Amino acid sequence: MPDRHPLVRVEPLAPQFAATAHAWAQRLGLPEQGDDAEFALQVGETGLQLQLLEAQAPGPVRVDFVEGAAAHRRQFGGGSGQMIAKAVGIQPGVRPRVLDATAGLGRDAFVLATLGCEVTLIERQPLIAALLEDGLQRARQDAEVALIAARMTLLQGNAIERLQLWEGEPPQVIYLDPMFPHRDKSALVKKEMRLFRPLVGDDLDAPALLAAALQLASHRVVVKRPRKAPAIDGIKPGYSLEGKSSRYDIYPKKRLQAQ
Repeated sequence: MPDRHPLVRVEPLAPQFAATAHAWAQRLGLPEQGDDAEFALQVGETGLQLQLLEAQAPGPVRVDFVEGAAAHRRQFGGGSGQMIAKAVGIQPGVRPRVLDATAGLGRDAFVLATLGCEVTLIERQPLIAALLEDGLQRARQDAEVALIAARMTLLQGNAIERLQLWEGEPPQVIYLDPMFPHRDKSALVKKEMRLFRPLVGDDLDAPALLAAALQLASHRVVVKRPRKAPAIDGIKPGYSLEGKSSRYDIYPKKRLQAQ
């Protein structure tokens, strides 16, 4: 988690969005004014977006499952041949129930839902969860994406606690993509990282999250890591799938069977 909480204000991008902005401010306990704010949660025609307020800051970050990168990957992403699909165990007749315990902007969860998996997402940072909720709400209103979005269920809160207090049928696969504590400048290339580092911090509790995931998942746990990063402390993965920049460490418990 971050050393301190950055100052965030909520603002409408036009007068007609003032009421919605006020509602989000009330819900998240954030101010609607503040010249000293470091971030602005903005409400406009394209929904909710988060903007870093500094000189030469990159453009806003929002969750969009309908257009842009999500649409391109939905149409041309390689289907069940993608490495993430192999990592979670997708194969003919097998579409596991997946819990994405570190949801972030929901990109990996959306890929898995596109491939037919029922996916539950947990996001502990309230602002990121708000962006996700807004993106899912818009996706459910789009004819092409509504069925995919219907397979995605968002929970907000601490993933370790939610896993430990889980009720009902356990997920077959738990997917983890914790923030990796590297400090080199390449970590700032993506504009999302400029937002995520101060808001989310590094996931220093990743070993505890992995332990909770291994306790709950019925079939396997999958951890996404930078390709050269060490495995999370604790039990060693059974095997790994390695790509150009990422690696998936797989902790198998039981074989996934076709339904």
